[in-house]
Amino acid sequence: MDADAINSWWLMKIEHIRNFCIIAHVDHGKSTLADRMLELTNTVSARDMQEQLLDSMALERERGVTIKASAVRMHYDARDGKIYTINLIDTPGHVDFTYEVSRALQACEGAVLVVDASQGIEAQTLSNVYLALEQDLEIIPVINKIDLPAAQPGEVAQDVQDLLGTPADEMARISAKKGYGVADVLEKVIAEIPPPATTDGEALRALVFDSHYDAYKGVIAYIRVVDGAISGRALLKLLATGARFEPVEIGVFDPLMRATSELRAGEVGYVATGLKSVQECRVGDTITSAASGSAQSLPGYRQVKPMVFAGIYPANNEDYADLRDALEKLQLNDASLVFQPETSQALNFGFRAGFLGLFHMEIIQERLEREYDLDILATAPSVEYRVLRHDGNTELVDSPALLPDESVIEEIREPWMEIQIYVPQRYIGAVMDLVINKRGLYQTTEYLDASRVILHFEIPLSEIIIDFYDKLKSVTQGYASLDYQFHQYRAGDLVKVEVLVNEDPVDALAMICHRDDAYHRGQRLISRLKALIPRQMFTVPVQAAIGKRVISRANVKALRKDVLAKCYGGDVTRKKKLLEKQKKGKKRMKMIGAVEVPQEAFMALLSLDE
Repeated sequence: MDADAINSWWLMKIEHIRNFCIIAHVDHGKSTLADRMLELTNTVSARDMQEQLLDSMALERERGVTIKASAVRMHYDARDGKIYTINLIDTPGHVDFTYEVSRALQACEGAVLVVDASQGIEAQTLSNVYLALEQDLEIIPVINKIDLPAAQPGEVAQDVQDLLGTPADEMARISAKKGYGVADVLEKVIAEIPPPATTDGEALRALVFDSHYDAYKGVIAYIRVVDGAISGRALLKLLATGARFEPVEIGVFDPLMRATSELRAGEVGYVATGLKSVQECRVGDTITSAASGSAQSLPGYRQVKPMVFAGIYPANNEDYADLRDALEKLQLNDASLVFQPETSQALNFGFRAGFLGLFHMEIIQERLEREYDLDILATAPSVEYRVLRHDGNTELVDSPALLPDESVIEEIREPWMEIQIYVPQRYIGAVMDLVINKRGLYQTTEYLDASRVILHFEIPLSEIIIDFYDKLKSVTQGYASLDYQFHQYRAGDLVKVEVLVNEDPVDALAMICHRDDAYHRGQRLISRLKALIPRQMFTVPVQAAIGKRVISRANVKALRKDVLAKCYGGDVTRKKKLLEKQKKGKKRMKMIGAVEVPQEAFMALLSLDE
């Protein structure tokens, strides 16, 4: 075919392409709906089908939440008699991965919004709707789980109508588990989501919306071709990182990787780059031709920075090399995980690791223990502080042990978050108390309907990374849902509380907290440690201190050896002589004796507010 014939053929083909993603709150049935679509379009045979097919990790299936984005191409024989190519991008389902969700949305023209008929609109529902509206996507609301006894599809549809303006009677009502109504959703995708724009003749620009590492092909970039086409082995480059590569393979997901000769504008697929690290191929980057490519990046790219930091140490020091190898392998598939070696006086050698949030940290810990069979100890999570010194220099501190002496600090700035809590009206008082006790500042209240509200607060990140979510669920009997975004760095009256065991500082037990809370937190920690540290042959003082000032102290009583057992009589001076000898021995033992701090002591930091 000549060029004109190819272009007219492509214009006709692009009219039958639809790119969409499914967005939902955690556990509203997003992955189950994707399963039913794969079955309905015969993309996966009944023999190969399994629940949550696109969730490849065991952890994803167990927790019921998508952790990594995935894509699949389906061919659907529509009711109008035409066959359509539908590209489905399954997005992550947790607030920690909001940036990845936004890049997946940019790769689409439309989004199917799944809302649970028994739970209604929740935090991530609204958050993802706003992300989709920012990308100017066509949103198709779907009411799922209508077969549940507690389902209220009519009321939930009305809530969604108030949110989006879509008439309630036009929304698809489905049961993804049983497959009821799924065909109607696909028909709506074809009818309401527009085909991709035709920019086939322009310079190549392709959006990277996810990636994973393959031992043989290097980094596999999941891409949406926005302009131009990728074909052959022509040299390509990434605009943000500057990395250049010759594609090893080009292809599509159906749902396994299948090689093709080219990908043109509007199509979703993958490029095997041969690169050895996902750091060189970041989510949101733009792929273009190295020779005659575009200099203009696709909008929205930013480098994701970790928000939560924790020390990860092997329980057995001999496993240090294995832990380093495991973290390096995890980092190949997760560019947002950062780590560097760290040494602790109490825990020896380990790593300081940075995570997107507490959920991301939990996932990494579980994968280290399960997939790499490591027994690890994680210290209490902390955040990154900005410390302004008297000489005008600013340094970033992500570990309490690294905080400089008080005498050189002008001010300490901590990250503050904007949070939205979605809750029934009757729990407003309990939520207000919880947030204000955590140094939160009330902003506004929005009424969703007659019974539910959105409470807006500003709160320090350090106050929500440990047990805030658990307490929120507890005081609202499980009804509240939470969404949060970074707001700004703010100066605060913050101090480092050090813990001294037998007058030696234990760096892994240090914490940074507000001066008003320091005394109470120090006192609670010392009480816990007194119960956890095993008794020695000498008295062990356990102290909490701010600088040189001790704010709390307790003594772990000595085990007493009865040296008077052999004294069955005689003068009292004989007894005094033996007791004096014992006292000298205990003093010498205290000077050279090392006190082992058990692992449970480091976990005590996680539950200080209970």
